[in-house]
Amino acid sequence: MAEEAKVKLHWLDGSRAQSILWLLEELQIPYELEIYHRQKSMLAPPELKKIHPLGKSPTITITPPGASEDIVLAETGFIVKYLCDHFSDSKSLVPQRWKDGQEGKVGAETEGWMRYEYLLHYMEGSFMFTMVLNFIMGGLKGPSVPFLVRPLTSLVANQLISMLVFPNMKRHFAMLEGFLETSPGGGPYMCGSKLTGADIIFSYPLIAGKDKVFDAMGSWKNGSFKATFPKLHAYIERLEEEPGWKKSVSKIEEIEGGFSILPTPDKPSARI
Repeated sequence: MAEEAKVKLHWLDGSRAQSILWLLEELQIPYELEIYHRQKSMLAPPELKKIHPLGKSPTITITPPGASEDIVLAETGFIVKYLCDHFSDSKSLVPQRWKDGQEGKVGAETEGWMRYEYLLHYMEGSFMFTMVLNFIMGGLKGPSVPFLVRPLTSLVANQLISMLVFPNMKRHFAMLEGFLETSPGGGPYMCGSKLTGADIIFSYPLIAGKDKVFDAMGSWKNGSFKATFPKLHAYIERLEEEPGWKKSVSKIEEIEGGFSILPTPDKPSARI
């Protein structure tokens, strides 16, 4: 069924849809792309509400063979889990679940699988909440705020980043640094020696934030994000060099004539 199903990714610039595009490339799933661009307000265009009530991206539509209606998938973690469960014939991106000979027993899950499941939920909950909060606070300091009141909103934003965002991000990054230091089997990825869907779900926010965005959050212990969390920074650089990530970037460059990991609002939408 999976091989014959029609898959379409509704891709929005400057969103985690880029991670899902990598996932499709990594699983070698034939797919269609429908491309949308943010409005000047940085919000997604209203056309996306025709696909899902929240009008957000990434969103995937799947038409199973013989079906009259599409399956609509939203939320990055759910999309990753669904695609990895149903379209992994050529390559598995999920760690082995059970220790050999202990299938179905409580506590017999492998460390890699436990990490994988945790990280899918952690990304959608704890991590992205703080990242989005930082993005909102950054907007209060930007040109969208009238010039005369911008000093005041910038002061408030800087205080909130200092009190809420930066301390939390330091804890997140320290935990991820620890995950890499203790990766099962000494592997280079979050869950061990092989790339998994958990690494792919991390790709967009980490690559988008590396260096400039993360450095601007506050004063890092060793002078920069890279120096403070060297294993995490090296991990992000490895993700950027993954063939599947590069293919996903090339796909957008082919269609759009270029690629920016950050939003490029108010461009015309395209369909292929």
